[in-house]
Amino acid sequence: MRRLPSPPSSGPYAPPVPERTLTAVSADGSRVHTELHGPEDAPAVVLAHGWTCSTAFWAPVVRALSADHRVIVYDQRGHGRSPAPGPGGYSTHALADDLVAVVEAALPAGRRAVLAGHSMGGMTLMAAADRPVLRERAAAAVLCSTGASRLVDRARVLPLRPPRARALAHRALLGSRAPLGPVTPLSKRLVRYATMGPGADPATVEVCARILHACPRAVRAGWGRVLLDLELDARIGELTMPTAVIAGTADRLTPLEHAHAMAAALPHCTGLIELPGLGHMTPVEDPEAVTGVIRGLVEEYGTSQAPHPSTTQKPHAKEQTA
Repeated sequence: MRRLPSPPSSGPYAPPVPERTLTAVSADGSRVHTELHGPEDAPAVVLAHGWTCSTAFWAPVVRALSADHRVIVYDQRGHGRSPAPGPGGYSTHALADDLVAVVEAALPAGRRAVLAGHSMGGMTLMAAADRPVLRERAAAAVLCSTGASRLVDRARVLPLRPPRARALAHRALLGSRAPLGPVTPLSKRLVRYATMGPGADPATVEVCARILHACPRAVRAGWGRVLLDLELDARIGELTMPTAVIAGTADRLTPLEHAHAMAAALPHCTGLIELPGLGHMTPVEDPEAVTGVIRGLVEEYGTSQAPHPSTTQKPHAKEQTA
C-alpha cells in the first residue's frame, strides 16, 4: 500500500481541502491526481512539485492563494496519489506529457494560467517548453529552486573537495533505492542540512521530512536516475512567456549558479529573486515570498487573453534580492 504523508491537521502546513479533484490522463495512459482549489472564475495558477514531494508540499502556497485564485495542483507520476509509471515511464518527456494533460483537464478552454514549478516541477516546465499547449495556456511562469543540467556536478550536499568525487557521490545518492525508514530526529537533521537553510524552524523540517519519507523508494530512484543526466539547457530559450526565477542563497541541491544561468538564458526574464539564507525548499521556507512572486505575475499577465510579448520586446529584469 502506498504511504502518504501524515500532514498536520491545522496551521499553515495543513493541506486545504480541495474544491474538487479530478484524474488527468497522460499521453501514455498514466493517471495523474489533480486538485482544484479556490473560485472557479478566479485567475488561475498551476503548481508543479519537485522530486519526492507531493501536493502536500504546496500547502502554505495553496492556502495563501486559493482565497482569490483558482489553484491547480497535481501529484507528479509516482508521487502522492498518482500511480507509479510502468517500464519506460520515467523521463522528462513524460513530465511534459503529464503537465499538458493536467492543464487540458483542469483549465477551461480559452483560460490561461501562471505556471509555477519547484525543483523537478521547474524542470517539468522546461521539458514542456516546446509544447503548443504550454505556449498557448501559460500567461507566465515561475522557475523555483531548480536547474536545467549538471545537477550532480553543481550540487553541494556532500562536502567532498575533489569535484569528481563529489559528483560521483551525488550520483550514487540520487539513484539510491535505500529505504529512508521512519522520520526520526536524525533523519530530520539530515533533511534540514540537505534541503533547507540553517534557520529553518522545526515545524517546517518536520513536514518536509514526512513528505519526503512518504515517497516510495522505487519512485525516488526512478526519477533520481532521470535527474542524473538531465539536459534541458536548450529548452530554456523556448520558455518565451514572462518567467521569474526564485532561488535560496543557501541551496545545496540546486545552488545559485543554476538560477543565474537560467535567468541569463530566458528570453523574457522578469527577475531573479534571491532569498537570503534559504535552502532548496523555498515554497515552505518562505511561502510569502514565493506567493508574492506568483501574485505579481498574475496581476501583470494572468488575466490577459492576448499572446505574451515576443522574446525581443523586453530585456531581462535586473536581479533583485528579497
